[in-house]
Amino acid sequence: MESNLNNRRGFLKTGTIATAGLAAAGSIARTAHAAGSDEIRFVVIGCGGRGTGAAENIFNAGGNVKLVAVHDAFLGNAKSAINSLKRKFAENIDVPEDRIFSDLDGYKAAIDVDCDLVVIATPPAFKPQQFEYAVKKGRHIFCEKPVASDVAGVRRFLASVEESKKKNLMVGIGLQRRHEPQYTETIQRLHDGAIGDIIALRVYWNGGGIWHRGRNIAQGLMPEGTPVTEMAYQCNNWYHFNWLSGDQICEQHIHNLDVGCWVKGKYPVECNGMGGREMREGGDRSRSQIFDHTFCEYTFDDGTKMFSQGRHLKGSWEIVDEFAHGTLGTSKIDGTINGKNAWKFAGKRLNGHQNEQNDLIAALSKGEVYNEGEHGAKSTFCSILGREACYSGKVIKWDDLMNSGQDLAPGIDSYSLKSQPPVMPDENGLYPVPVPGVYTPFAKKA
Repeated sequence: MESNLNNRRGFLKTGTIATAGLAAAGSIARTAHAAGSDEIRFVVIGCGGRGTGAAENIFNAGGNVKLVAVHDAFLGNAKSAINSLKRKFAENIDVPEDRIFSDLDGYKAAIDVDCDLVVIATPPAFKPQQFEYAVKKGRHIFCEKPVASDVAGVRRFLASVEESKKKNLMVGIGLQRRHEPQYTETIQRLHDGAIGDIIALRVYWNGGGIWHRGRNIAQGLMPEGTPVTEMAYQCNNWYHFNWLSGDQICEQHIHNLDVGCWVKGKYPVECNGMGGREMREGGDRSRSQIFDHTFCEYTFDDGTKMFSQGRHLKGSWEIVDEFAHGTLGTSKIDGTINGKNAWKFAGKRLNGHQNEQNDLIAALSKGEVYNEGEHGAKSTFCSILGREACYSGKVIKWDDLMNSGQDLAPGIDSYSLKSQPPVMPDENGLYPVPVPGVYTPFAKKA
């Protein structure tokens, strides 16, 4: 009987070339190395905290892995990540200077390197085209959440997910609660009827705030003698721009919304919401354009509701959690059921960021794949639906937004750090902020 190792060699060699649709260039790159090695070669696109964190998790997952290339918009970030990782994992890193790539289009050169797995951990706006390119090249992919910042990006990502399925590619998504046993076991019990019919959900990501890096810090990340452009400033402070991050409801609260939809086994059909800016950067519109609080009422096709709170308001009630209400009881979804079928999770609570990479590397090592791309894209869209409802102050239907939502970054494939970003400050240095009742969530008709 052929060993698992030989099975995996063939798996990595062809990468699911089981379909004739694999691009020839991608096929050549993948067969070049994998025929004689059980090593999983990976590259990291986006060298911030989550990109370097995912790399560490992969190194700690116990497989035979090697980091072979990195990319970040800023060369300084990419080099810093390599230096940091080498202090712990030098034997697992083979990244010479000529495999450290930068600017906004450098991801292509990194993905072109002979590799098996691509980790995408860039600002959400850039993920759809990076994911698309990795699929085109026949790479297995781990993509952080959210997978897009606007409707156009979600549609593009979903189209690439369909291509990834045809090529039988691994697609892991950074919604790590789906890899935590305290969640998986609780939700299985809920699906088995532990609290009866689910009639309502409450989900929260209420915290105190986030970073702002300012304008001058980007200077050290740019090539010597290169001025800090407006695009560089925005990319370095990406969380504060809607076109880049999708706002807090997408960037963080997506985790909780994903859990709620996972419990229901479906996605909502409409949403209404409210939100605004009370404390965000002291109200300074020259530093940020995102909201600091949102509240959403999502409605499913059976009429049940999911109530959502997401905010960054220092000194206010902080909670990051999810709750389900049913006809036979209630549940704190990370391990507790109250009511007729009372139960409490007694197993070991695992770190989701680590366990999602344990699962991914273990599967690849055995020549297996799973594809989380569709729920990653739909949970991202659920977050965007809530954002657009809060920004507009209107009831927004899922299908209407999916069909006619905005493209916040037209022509993004051609962007560089020298490009003019899609949002610019006015003559007073202030960025536009959505105004409920005025803002429209739909693309303007030509």
